[in-house]
Amino acid sequence: MIERESLEITVSCSSTIRIDRYISEEGILTRNQIKERDLRIFLNDKEIKHSAKAKNGAKYQISWNKEVEINIEPEKMDLNVIYEDKNCVVISKEQGIVVHPSIGNYTGTLVQGLMYYITNLSDNFDGDVLRPGIVHRLDKDTSGVIITAKNSDSLAFLSKQFKDRTNIKEYLAIIKGTPVKKRDTIKSYLKRDSRDRKKFMSSDEEQNGKYAETDYVILASNGDYSLVKLILKTGRTHQIRVHLKSIGHPILGDPIYSRTDSKYREETLMLHSYHLGINLMDTEDMSHFYSPVPKRMLEFLSKEEIEIPTILMEHID
Repeated sequence: MIERESLEITVSCSSTIRIDRYISEEGILTRNQIKERDLRIFLNDKEIKHSAKAKNGAKYQISWNKEVEINIEPEKMDLNVIYEDKNCVVISKEQGIVVHPSIGNYTGTLVQGLMYYITNLSDNFDGDVLRPGIVHRLDKDTSGVIITAKNSDSLAFLSKQFKDRTNIKEYLAIIKGTPVKKRDTIKSYLKRDSRDRKKFMSSDEEQNGKYAETDYVILASNGDYSLVKLILKTGRTHQIRVHLKSIGHPILGDPIYSRTDSKYREETLMLHSYHLGINLMDTEDMSHFYSPVPKRMLEFLSKEEIEIPTILMEHID
């Protein structure tokens, strides 16, 4: 059980400011700590969003995970490098690899592999050993393309594109059943499930949730299972997994949002980050990186006699 610290604060501010920024500027938690330690904020016994405006004179109850002393060391790891220059490294991440150290995962992460691969990487980020160069993340069981920065300038340049949603993020997933519409856009608000903090819920109403938007298109199907391409318009935690569950077609092998498939009980999460389009420093045109369709997905499609679309044939693992 993770121990948490709690505090009651009375806001004193004369201008409109977000409550999370107020907490940071008061020196209670840094911006990184707010993200990493699962900060929860309550006003009048109701949990509110980090982006809510602070109310002068109001009393807030806040809590966060206690800091755990950890020693992060570089680890030799077979990294599948797709592209590399002086500012960044693009990697095809294998399924089962956690991107950065966190509670319960202090060894064997992509960060530790990068720290071994790039000498003194953490020194380029003020000694940060938890997330040096991490621009974005993929869930542990999601495989595929991920870009990391080698220096702080590159980190800021790349991160801004994710924040501004000017990049391209395409995924492949094998889902249960076949959606009625061949292509559609799923729009909703996502928030943590109050009964299980590891899960997220989808709602048509905001209710302290974050807006999420996902485009999908069915590439191939046999009726029982479908191969779909998904384009992320936003980048929320578990977004694709929650959205597909919300339309009644969860991802095969999803241990959180899907029931065990009676036919394929041993299958792991069939979700793959297939294509990333992004602008790199010192280049004019957008660069496009592809991670080959993984073996686990190819074998499944073959078993179910689902034909692999021609467009994917040049990107086969």
